[in-house]
Amino acid sequence: MPVARSFKIARVVLRYRLDQLLPATRRPLWLRGLLAPLKLVPQPKMGRGERLRRALEELGPIFVKFGQLLSTRPDLLPPDIVEELDHLQDNVPPFPTDQCVARIEQALEASVDELFAEFDRQPLASASVAQVHGAVLPSGESVVVKVLRPGIDRIIEQDLRLLRVIARWIERWVPDGRRLRPVEVVEDYRHTIEGELDLVREAANGTQLKRNFSNSPLLYIPEVHWDYTRENVLVLERIDGIPVTDVAQLRAQDTDMQLLAERGVEIFFKQVFEHNFFHADMHPGNIFVSRKNPRRPQYIAIDTAIVGSLSREDQYYLARNLLAMFRRDYRMVAELHVQSGWVRADTPVNTFEAAIRAVCEPIFEKPLGEISFARVLISLFQTARRFDMAVQPQLVLLQKTLLNIEGLGRQLYPQLDLWKTAHPFLERWMRDRIHPRTILGEIKRYGPEWLEKFPQLPQLVYSSLEQSRELAPQLDNIGEQLARSHRRGRRQYFRRIAGVLLAFGATALAAPDWFAQLPPAGWAMGAAALVLLLWP
Repeated sequence: MPVARSFKIARVVLRYRLDQLLPATRRPLWLRGLLAPLKLVPQPKMGRGERLRRALEELGPIFVKFGQLLSTRPDLLPPDIVEELDHLQDNVPPFPTDQCVARIEQALEASVDELFAEFDRQPLASASVAQVHGAVLPSGESVVVKVLRPGIDRIIEQDLRLLRVIARWIERWVPDGRRLRPVEVVEDYRHTIEGELDLVREAANGTQLKRNFSNSPLLYIPEVHWDYTRENVLVLERIDGIPVTDVAQLRAQDTDMQLLAERGVEIFFKQVFEHNFFHADMHPGNIFVSRKNPRRPQYIAIDTAIVGSLSREDQYYLARNLLAMFRRDYRMVAELHVQSGWVRADTPVNTFEAAIRAVCEPIFEKPLGEISFARVLISLFQTARRFDMAVQPQLVLLQKTLLNIEGLGRQLYPQLDLWKTAHPFLERWMRDRIHPRTILGEIKRYGPEWLEKFPQLPQLVYSSLEQSRELAPQLDNIGEQLARSHRRGRRQYFRRIAGVLLAFGATALAAPDWFAQLPPAGWAMGAAALVLLLWP
């Protein structure tokens, strides 16, 4: 870890008194002594969430992105801190245009003048990982050129090492450190940020999403220009849309706000359950609304670096969990968590059911239109964590995406009843899953593989039987060896007893007066020693 960087972090922590984020009553004695001199440092006149946000902004873009990730984990952090971290802005000064041009020309092996009819040297946007310039292809098509920052991979690796050290320290020394799972959060962040450092992967994700929503009125994905795309340069179709957060402009063009909000929910469930491939970074900065046909509004999504998918089993259990939860069938929710392997198989279902009921019942006392779907899911996972629920990275991405979608939908249309849109979709998906048409599709998909392996089946059965026959004598030998070892252990144990009794008897005969004067504590210690000697 570079010394200068360490000193800067220490200075920022001191300036914003981030030590006060640790619960004072639960600090170990040694930590209280270590932090005692900090009482001499004046406390900033701002809330703890704002202090943390400002500290992350001062530490630089990688820490800003880490804070953005933390803002999606309300299962780990208090609401006031999550709300403040939501305000983190990834605004970073652009790097010099000549460096940007050099990167493009090196990657595409041609000069910018040869590659583009026009190239805007003033960036359209600049973020921590990349910046974007406008351009026009020789064909006359308007595009955007996304270029990774020079040396960003080295900077990210350096800060990741630093975050790992801090996470391990928190987990080891801070009260409740293990519950916060800091090492897991940093690892999650590592996967997230690495996905943003390969623009070919981002382009492939965008192409897949575009294929999934081909000719769809719900979502449009910009086209990738593959001839101009490399690992550190990405060229995309330039879209013309209204930022989804610009509610005034959306209303000015008479956009159907209710339909827009409901379509956002529909897009989410289509991606998760029908396509099993979802855009996992759908925060407002990456979402626009098409200017065409405002009465039937269509979303436009950019920045497809982070995507998620679920296993078929997770899809099934998640859908059943959501349906059971909104029917208040908490027994089914508990059983599904055990069946899916999300919690340990030996989890007491009755106790788990009671814990889920205690969390969900207060929420469901509200009208369905006022219930936060995402918050219910977070509460459910948070309760499961108390029963040693294994961390499911794909479910964390899903939770993050649902939080973004629901928050966006409520901002556009406060009366949005997410359950009204979700419930029929989930019911239909569950019915379609067991429909003969779906089963026939599975047979068509996997049938060739089954047919190819079928002629080998008799030989595989015969080989398995032969192996079992060959293993039988070896298993018998192992059993015999275990029996001999057990008999040998019993003989040694009885020899030990005999030796102790002989020693005890010899001592009693040689010094009978000493035994008579031995105090009760001595007899107790002797008995304890005897037990230890005889312990098998």
